[in-house]
Amino acid sequence: MARLADYFVLVAFGPHPRGSGEGQGQILQRFPEKDWEDNPFPQGIELFCQPSGWQLCPERNPPTFFVAVLTDINSERHYCACLTFWEPVEPTQEAVCTTEDAVEREEEADEGGQVRLLTTTSAQAGQLFAPKTLVLVSRLDHAEVFRNSLGLIYAIHVEGLNVSLENVIGNLLTCTVPLAGGSQRTISLGAGDRQVIQTPLADSLPISRCSVALLFRQLGITNVLSLFCAALTEHKVLFLSRSYQRLADACRGLLALLFPLRYSFTYVPILPAQLLEVLSTPTPFIIGVNAAFQAETQELLDVIVADLDGGTVTVPECVHIPPLPEPLQSQTHNVLSMVLDPELELADLAFPPATMSTPSLKMQDKELRAVFLRLFAQLLQGYRWCLHIVRIHPEPVIRFHKAAFLGQRGLVEDDFLMKVLEGMAFAGFVSERGVPYRPTDLFDELVAHEVARMRADENHPQRVLRHVQELAEQLYKNENPYPAVAMHKVQRPGEASHLRRPPRPFPRLDEGTVQWIVDQAAAKMQGAPPAVKAERRTTVPSGPPMTAILERCSGPHVNSARRLEVVRNCISYVFEGKMLEAKKLLPAVLRALKGRAARRCLAQELHLHVQQNRAVLDHQQFDFVVRMMNCCLQDCTSLDEHGIAAALLPLVTAFCRKLSPGVTQFAYSCVQEHVVWSTPQFWEAMFYGDVQTHIRALYLEPSEDQAPSQEAGEASSQEDQRSALDVASEQRRLWPTLSREKQQELVQKEESTVFSQAIHYANRMSYLLLPLDSSKSRLLRERAGLGDLESASNSLVTNSMAGSMAESYDTESGFEDAETCDVAGAVVRFINRFVDKVCTESGVTSDHLKGLHVMVPDIVQMHIETLEAVHRESKRLPPIQKPKLLRPRLLPGEECVLDGLRVYLLPDGREEGAGGGAGGPALFPAEGAVFLTTYRVIFTGMPTDPLVGEQVVVRSFPVAALTKEKRISVQTPVDQLLQDGLQLRSCTFQLLKMAFDEEVGSDSAELFRKQLHKLRYPPDIRGTFAFTLGSTHTSGRPSRVAKDKGPSLRTLSRNLVKNAKKTMVRQYVTRKKYNPPGWEQRGQPPYEDQEDEISVSEELEPSTLTPSSALKPSDRMTMSSLVERACCRDYQRLGLGTLSSSLSRAKSEAFRISPVNRMYAICRSYPGLLIVPQSIQDNALQRVSRCYRQNRFPVVCWRSGRSKAVLLRSGGLHGKGVVGLFKAQNAPSPGQSQADSSSLEQEKYLQAVVSSMPRYADASGRNTLSGFSSAHMGSHGKRGSVRASGRSGGLGADVGSRLADRDVLSPPQANGAPPDPGFLRPQRAALYIIGDKAQLKGVRPDPLQQWELVPIEVFEARQVKASFKKLLKACVPGCPATDPGPASFLRSLEDSEWLIQIHKLLQISVLVVELLDSGSSVLVSLEDGWDITTQVVSLVQLLSDPFYRTLEGFRLLVEKEWLSFGHRFSHRGAHTLAGQSSGFTPVFLQFLDCVYQVHLQFPMEFEFSQFYLKFLGYHHASRRFRTFLLDSDYERIELGLLYEEKGERRGQLACRSVWEYVERLSKRTPVFYNYMYAPEDTEVLRPYSNVSNLKVWDFYTEETLSEGPPYDWELAQGPPEPPEEERPDGGAPQSRRRVVWPCYDSRPRVQPDAISCLLEELQRLETELGRPPERWKDTWDRVKAAQRLEGRIHGRGTPSSLLVSSVPHHRRSLGVYLQEGPVGSTLSLSLDSDQSSGSTTSSSRQAARRSTSTLYSQFQTAESENRSYEGTLYKKGAFMKPWKARWFVLDKTKHQLRYYDHRVDTQCKGVIDLAEVEAVAPGTPTMGAPKTVDEKAFFDVKTTRRVYNFCAQDVPSAQQWVDRIQSCLSDA
Repeated sequence: MARLADYFVLVAFGPHPRGSGEGQGQILQRFPEKDWEDNPFPQGIELFCQPSGWQLCPERNPPTFFVAVLTDINSERHYCACLTFWEPVEPTQEAVCTTEDAVEREEEADEGGQVRLLTTTSAQAGQLFAPKTLVLVSRLDHAEVFRNSLGLIYAIHVEGLNVSLENVIGNLLTCTVPLAGGSQRTISLGAGDRQVIQTPLADSLPISRCSVALLFRQLGITNVLSLFCAALTEHKVLFLSRSYQRLADACRGLLALLFPLRYSFTYVPILPAQLLEVLSTPTPFIIGVNAAFQAETQELLDVIVADLDGGTVTVPECVHIPPLPEPLQSQTHNVLSMVLDPELELADLAFPPATMSTPSLKMQDKELRAVFLRLFAQLLQGYRWCLHIVRIHPEPVIRFHKAAFLGQRGLVEDDFLMKVLEGMAFAGFVSERGVPYRPTDLFDELVAHEVARMRADENHPQRVLRHVQELAEQLYKNENPYPAVAMHKVQRPGEASHLRRPPRPFPRLDEGTVQWIVDQAAAKMQGAPPAVKAERRTTVPSGPPMTAILERCSGPHVNSARRLEVVRNCISYVFEGKMLEAKKLLPAVLRALKGRAARRCLAQELHLHVQQNRAVLDHQQFDFVVRMMNCCLQDCTSLDEHGIAAALLPLVTAFCRKLSPGVTQFAYSCVQEHVVWSTPQFWEAMFYGDVQTHIRALYLEPSEDQAPSQEAGEASSQEDQRSALDVASEQRRLWPTLSREKQQELVQKEESTVFSQAIHYANRMSYLLLPLDSSKSRLLRERAGLGDLESASNSLVTNSMAGSMAESYDTESGFEDAETCDVAGAVVRFINRFVDKVCTESGVTSDHLKGLHVMVPDIVQMHIETLEAVHRESKRLPPIQKPKLLRPRLLPGEECVLDGLRVYLLPDGREEGAGGGAGGPALFPAEGAVFLTTYRVIFTGMPTDPLVGEQVVVRSFPVAALTKEKRISVQTPVDQLLQDGLQLRSCTFQLLKMAFDEEVGSDSAELFRKQLHKLRYPPDIRGTFAFTLGSTHTSGRPSRVAKDKGPSLRTLSRNLVKNAKKTMVRQYVTRKKYNPPGWEQRGQPPYEDQEDEISVSEELEPSTLTPSSALKPSDRMTMSSLVERACCRDYQRLGLGTLSSSLSRAKSEAFRISPVNRMYAICRSYPGLLIVPQSIQDNALQRVSRCYRQNRFPVVCWRSGRSKAVLLRSGGLHGKGVVGLFKAQNAPSPGQSQADSSSLEQEKYLQAVVSSMPRYADASGRNTLSGFSSAHMGSHGKRGSVRASGRSGGLGADVGSRLADRDVLSPPQANGAPPDPGFLRPQRAALYIIGDKAQLKGVRPDPLQQWELVPIEVFEARQVKASFKKLLKACVPGCPATDPGPASFLRSLEDSEWLIQIHKLLQISVLVVELLDSGSSVLVSLEDGWDITTQVVSLVQLLSDPFYRTLEGFRLLVEKEWLSFGHRFSHRGAHTLAGQSSGFTPVFLQFLDCVYQVHLQFPMEFEFSQFYLKFLGYHHASRRFRTFLLDSDYERIELGLLYEEKGERRGQLACRSVWEYVERLSKRTPVFYNYMYAPEDTEVLRPYSNVSNLKVWDFYTEETLSEGPPYDWELAQGPPEPPEEERPDGGAPQSRRRVVWPCYDSRPRVQPDAISCLLEELQRLETELGRPPERWKDTWDRVKAAQRLEGRIHGRGTPSSLLVSSVPHHRRSLGVYLQEGPVGSTLSLSLDSDQSSGSTTSSSRQAARRSTSTLYSQFQTAESENRSYEGTLYKKGAFMKPWKARWFVLDKTKHQLRYYDHRVDTQCKGVIDLAEVEAVAPGTPTMGAPKTVDEKAFFDVKTTRRVYNFCAQDVPSAQQWVDRIQSCLSDA
């Protein structure tokens, strides 16, 4: 029994002591006056009576009632029922208020504050009312009884009933009610009243009345659900309402929903205004506040506010409320809507039922609660299976295994459940409900027995609803056990009684009377026996084991039975010693172990191989087991939800191997590097689990007195199946019956069990936390619970531990102990913290705990000593048989800087190597080593996938090409461990993404990085490979050549001029090879003598110059080198002037070669000799140069042979300020405006250029710019192949002002060709200046229309750099694409804008070509004149002049425009440390890409192959040759490089110059030669430039993994295949067929084209015959000559090429593309659809169609038929017919000899069936046979029908034909 009410209090209004506007509550009386011993009087009642503050009122309000809740220090809740009524203020009280408050009133009014209606209104209204409150304080929650009781007291007072208030209050305070158990009691307070109190059936279930239903009505489903989740996940919840009763109900409702969890944080349903600062507490809470104070709650940032009156819930931005896990969230939502709105289901019915029975509010309340009860049962289903019972006696100690619960429910990632399980409420739930023997309630039944039903009902809403209603019935019955109860009978005050003036204020009660009544009752109670609450305790049912909430399949690792079978097989192979079989299965096993079931399976299988806690393995078995364990553990999180680490923990201390007698290494020393071992929660769960097992065993031991009978055996077997909780429940039941001694004995046994486990775990933890090599300071970082635990990592170091772990510490140095202590100390601290926690929780005695603390350091120290021996022995083991390191082949002179570091090469996003779109196997990841040499970074290795086979993977790139290096952290492919890695990206489009093997220490990796950096960015250019080649690699070298070692710059430049003059008379054609002396020799004094010998006066007449052949050889070499370098021979070829300005002969020439820059004084980046107009004196050039950036003034670099227009190049114009300065000096004429950006000298210079051009009579004739007619193009130029049209490029060029605001050449053609005629003005300018739009803004146009400015927008070098970076990323992504496929590549290619830049360059170049071809000169004046200017000028010359499309000409073009004119190769390539920040800018590579695009469209116009372009692209960045080093000729002279390029010494020394290398290689192989080369000398090429016409250069995308990049020719030639005949077995020759992988093999090498094959075959045959092999070029030239001869015999006048004979010229480039690679060329001909350009006339369209068909038929026959052998033979016609030359085709497949009129003929003229041939015999000439042919060239073919007479062109070809025909016959 318990008291119904503890205290009755009367609280009245009193003035505030500090005189503020508000009053304060005063306790007038309280009963009883003494505190109860068991329940002291709660403090602060007067605040809670009037939560909004004590205030006087101008009118009398009706009485109010609410129940406030106070929580005391022991977390006991006190319910304060408050009934407030208003009484008139007594005059004294009023006067006090008035005087005190008057002053403040006025002040407040002054401040504009609101004045409360207190004193001011009292004067007018006359009367004020003060609140008075009756308070009942109770620990029981019977709100209705309290309302009735207080109402009765108020009614007695108001109505003036003749009942003693003291008696009523005394009876109220002495009334006792039963606590629980469903009893009912009728009470009366002695005023003729009667009340019935019912107690709930189960005390543990909350009483909610209607509060939950009201809460849902006010806020709605979603809002209540989010409040529910917020309260469970410990957020702050604040309710707002104007009604206190609503606030109390809402809080009560929310708490009722949380059942079976109890809310254990701050809970204040009604918070008084004075305590509002409580809201800023950091702890979670549920609080209700009057809505009047809403403003004060606005600035709370982390509080969820629920406005009950408005029906809203506001969640701040910074607060995340995790939702319920799906599908529970949606299921709960649906059921709630069914309960709250039953009509929803029927809303769509055609015939809805007439009446709907709506449940009462109370019933609905219970239904809503039932939904949440079901929700908790589903959430916590099976929770009892995760309880660990740690102690049973004297009190149960229970722990919950959270990780296992989450893992088995499949909710590891679920935020909501994770937070709930970590919360305080759940901890309380475990300690309260975990107890195995206690009273049970509805929730226990539900979670144990109804789960299966709930799962079955999930998809049946009606069944769910029925279940909810059943539960609701039980909840309702719990609250109202007796429904037919007698009605209350309580006196109530009359209607509006509060308005009647009461006769008197509430009286002061007589304390004595009340106290006497209380004492009387107390005396009676003492006599009565104490009421014991009869608890019916039972064993709590555990229910079915857990299942996942949602059966999720774990992605790609769904474990099929097959996978588990693979795991089992592999383990059985390991233990049977079948290592080869196990090795084959291992990759599959490691993949399978990603799945949970396979990991469990592994643990179970390994358990089977452990006998008596020990399993000794041999080294290989040990390695396998450790590897599989590591693979299992790497996916374990720190919590180990799936119990994998727990299952392996006993195994890691069981599997071991003998290292030497007495030294055993256990598996734990190799599996330490996993985060799970350093997580305290894991160890605690493991410890508690083991303790539970032992405690259970303790009570399951059979007692000694039990007879060893049959029944005993059965009993024990039954006992074995009982769970620990069942055992504990039984023991708790028996506990009270045991004797005191027995109880003590059990407690001691349990305590010592826990203690022994603690010692065991201290050992276990030291095993897994102490590293094998404790001297290592590579410590375990980032570990969750370890805090300061640091431990070395040695997870996979099994028997490779030996030599492979680099010893980074000297163990003799004395630091070892300090290191060890550090690691040991950290481990000791970690174990001590663990021991402290678990022992305190499990009740270990303090003596035992102290003993443990003493023991732990000894355990650790002992273990360290054991490990030292193991470590020492393990180092003596032979290393693991890792794949042998494959040493790369090196170039002559290339030295290894760092020997191989073991690495894994990982997939980098290219499809090749990953077995992607190109087919072939997955070559990556590959295992091997990375080598660093003075020249390259090289990876060699083999694929890790054993199914790929023994393919060597090679990937390398020059150190100089490295553009980006970044550290990465990646998983090694085999063991899946996180390792340090490195990603190296090169501008040659290679990427090395490497993970270092675990044996590579971080210091080795760091050393590799540093060395790489040192080689990539040497401090000086002399540190590059091109210089150090062949010499020992020294670091410190002088940065400049010493003075006496080399001739001065002055001497050189003087020589330069003189020798140039001398050699001008040399014919270009008869150029001899020469060999200038080395720089060192030239530097000696004899060099000065030589110079004096050949000094010649500068004013000599040309007639007195000696011809070059008459000079001494050494002089000739020196001079030729000087002049060649100055590109004079090219100027001579172009007819661009002589050296001297004073020669009479030269006056007629427009230009001259000026030596003005021989000292590099005017412009350092220009060559020494320059071509300038004849009329300009040298001294004027200095002034002109100042107007241009970098002093790069306009010079002529090419002249058109036909139109005589010249191409000039210069830097851009200077800014206005500088130009203005010069203008002032030159005293400009008044007509010049200040904004004019050219000086007088500059204008003179340009005038001189214009006047030097020949004039044509027709001002608007063929030479005008408007002459771009299609006919003109047809006769003088080529168009690229017609391909699908694309969008026009967006280059903002305009020729003069007339092209302004149009796109390039408007209207543009569909494919980027120049437009139709007529868009320019009739007369043309003599000179067009192409400049940057930004620079030419203020430039005044020329008044005489002689030159015109063409402002265009170009990209800058930095844009090229940025674009190239993106291109690199697109072609070599670095990581596998998220959406593999062509679309993502094309998207990133487009984003790079690389092709748009190529398009712009080609477009500008074609524009310039057109202008030059039409007779106008062009000056290209962009940026500094060394990047885009160089690109454009070079392209223009390449397109306009066929000479530059030869190998020799292209070399000259590059030397002249790129090297001599100072393209900054070293700066753009970031060759030295100084350029590191500027990065790699591929200007030259972009130019080569443009050349490639032109080559693609005109494959027959280039003597060099596409491989040549790739070769230059690779080596311009490789720094293997000195050609592309340094920024100008000036710098090259300073370093003495300029004249050694042709190689001083012959012989096998490495080439210094790339040109020399190309020359040497070209003699040996046709790799740089284009077989389709058939030039037409007058051709001007006009390629299509639109993006749609451009192709991505395969240099960016292809790679050969079999041998690395093919551009270092010596390295690319692998060992030759043995020929068929030389098979060692001597049997029949085996087939030499082999698989060709597109991504792995070099296709051009493996499948060379036919011509290369024939040339190789020739060489082989010549070698076999013992003849010196003829050079391939000579053979090729002879074959071509013979072809032409044959063409003449057939009467065709045009010289034809070997491949394409009769295609009309102007369309010859149509669709013929040559795919080619390192060895020769593969001819693949593609014919595009015949789309003619818009500008061609109809006749040319027909011509195009004709040509297409011809071209098609020409190749079509070759493709559609099998031609075994073919050629021209003369055939004697039938009787009396003459000899005729026919084209014969021998077809082995069809067994025919066919003949055609000529080679291109498609109509067969006759067929000789070889089946009918009887003999082939030598023949004799007959009448009419060709006269010039040897008679041995005749032969006859005899068939069954007739004899055919044939004659070949010569004897060998006749023999060849006879042999071929006979071999065909013998094959048949």
